[in-house]
Amino acid sequence: MSMPLHQSIAIGKYLLTQKIKGRKKFPLLVELEPLFACNLKCAGCGKIQEPANLLKERMPVERAVGAVVDSGAPMVSIAGGEPLMHPQIDEITRQLLDKGKFVFLCTNAVLLPKHIHKFSPHKNFAWMVHIDGLEERHDASVSKEGVFQQAVAAIKQAQELGFRVMTNTTFFDTDTPQDVIDVLDYLNDELKVDNMQISPGFAYEKAPDQEHWLGVTQTRELFKKAFGDGRRKKWRLNHSPLFLDFLEGKVDFDCTAWAIPSFSLKGWQKPCYLMADGYAETYDELLETTDWDSYGRGKDPRCANCMAHCGYEPTAVLATMSSLKESIRAAVSV
Repeated sequence: MSMPLHQSIAIGKYLLTQKIKGRKKFPLLVELEPLFACNLKCAGCGKIQEPANLLKERMPVERAVGAVVDSGAPMVSIAGGEPLMHPQIDEITRQLLDKGKFVFLCTNAVLLPKHIHKFSPHKNFAWMVHIDGLEERHDASVSKEGVFQQAVAAIKQAQELGFRVMTNTTFFDTDTPQDVIDVLDYLNDELKVDNMQISPGFAYEKAPDQEHWLGVTQTRELFKKAFGDGRRKKWRLNHSPLFLDFLEGKVDFDCTAWAIPSFSLKGWQKPCYLMADGYAETYDELLETTDWDSYGRGKDPRCANCMAHCGYEPTAVLATMSSLKESIRAAVSV
């Protein structure tokens, strides 16, 4: 199962509009980072390594909303840092929803019980809770004991209040196929979250842990074994079937990082959320001043082991939309 039907229809209409207009590059989703500060120190994230002055900054509401609207993207994932540390994150969310955007608010959920009263359930809104494995594995990933139980309690609270809840899980070379199976079974069958997003860990240059990134061969072997025996069909994964095929190594794609651009306190990040080769003031400037043909596996050595969602899921989505067979396959999985 992928995204909700009404969202699939809206994204399908958006893609058709881009095709009619003849646009070759356009955003599907904006990774919005209205702050870099966080209340945790995750081993695989380097956002809190930013200078102290940047960690104190909070993006104004009008700048955050304006960037997403100007880009034209139908979806936005609000990340950070920890978004719930932003004093106006509820207002940013409300304004984006009022403008018809699909909003995913990413959080480690530690602060969720304190702030959830500021939000209301909406068909186009979902909490995206960071869960990097079962209790021992997750707490080690975030470098703090007890966070897994806090996240689980927050998820249950949000569900009871009528919110859609999704999860995001990153896997590293310390994870086995059984680890993947165990956490996805737990999220799918016990916590019963609406959708789950997964990603192989990418060598983010500022992350404290630089030893446990997955290579391409490791990634393919991990997911091929984890997805075996038809397991992937029962999980409510928030991905197109073709992207899951890509993770298993059944198909390969070029990177289309321009489709999931990142906008932060520094501007539009070149070329993607995971690499920083400069910044642009507008999305149009990002498109025009970035040498997109220079990035991706086989082009830039820094991309050699990347199979991340932000670069390759859009390629899978576009490939799906251009194929009647794959479109039917994706629709059946909804």
